[in-house]
Amino acid sequence: MKWENALKDYSLFLKIERGLSTNSVNSYALDVKKLITFLEKSEICKSPITINSDLIQKFIYESAKNLNERSQARLISGLRSFFDYLIFEDYRPDNPLELIESPKIGRKLPDTLSEEDIDNLIGAIDLSSNEGERNRAILETLYSCGLRVSELTNLKISDLYFDEGFINVTGKGDKQRFVPIVPSTIRYINIYLKEIRPHLNIQSGHEDTVFLNRRGKQLTRAMIFTIIKQLAVKIDLNKKISPHTFRHSFATHLLQNNADLRSIQLLLGHESITTTEIYVHLDKKHLAEVVEKFHPRK
Repeated sequence: MKWENALKDYSLFLKIERGLSTNSVNSYALDVKKLITFLEKSEICKSPITINSDLIQKFIYESAKNLNERSQARLISGLRSFFDYLIFEDYRPDNPLELIESPKIGRKLPDTLSEEDIDNLIGAIDLSSNEGERNRAILETLYSCGLRVSELTNLKISDLYFDEGFINVTGKGDKQRFVPIVPSTIRYINIYLKEIRPHLNIQSGHEDTVFLNRRGKQLTRAMIFTIIKQLAVKIDLNKKISPHTFRHSFATHLLQNNADLRSIQLLLGHESITTTEIYVHLDKKHLAEVVEKFHPRK
């Protein structure tokens, strides 16, 4: 079995059988490609079937020189998944990473924005420009709906159910969920849709896309990052933020206002409640207030 064939089959398995997004599939494939590159540079002729733990360990040791512990753990996890697939397909009887331990890493708490930070960022948008009205609608949607950046850029006009107060969001693995949208965000999106978007020269294939660039095409993820980073610089916000920071803030602010974890899980589109717990970190003061307010023995 050649590496290229195994990687192609593995990628199809991740996409079709596991329903992973293109970005996730590419991420898993990249881990395997790094191993393939290592073998080629070292002139080692081992197939996915014959490679052993010693070689894998050597590869990880070499890679560790340029990776932090979190990246090392991610690489080991990705390779372990690849060889689990080969076992599943009866290509090999064992996983060469079975006895290789990942670095011990703590949970990284996500950065969040305060409500004041979010107000300041949105307030810094220049609404005298067409892009300003669009950018306000983008940031309001990210924060009020807790969307991933890919969910925002892929949002369709046909996904907007404003009369019912919901939007239909397509998340990871093309899984759909309905997310409530507040009246103020509906108002900002409508301003953009009715007053700004009709004046664009909308390109073929983008007629149903909500947020467009000035050339009438779907916005890229990179463009959303750029918009947010420029606003952060404008208000001298000394935090490293991204579109995902708005999602973290959405979840954290809901929990701080006593929303239950299960509801937040559904709103974020997480399969596992464990994933949701990573987002919703709270300070000890708030947790003490929750116990004091709700515990029967207070």
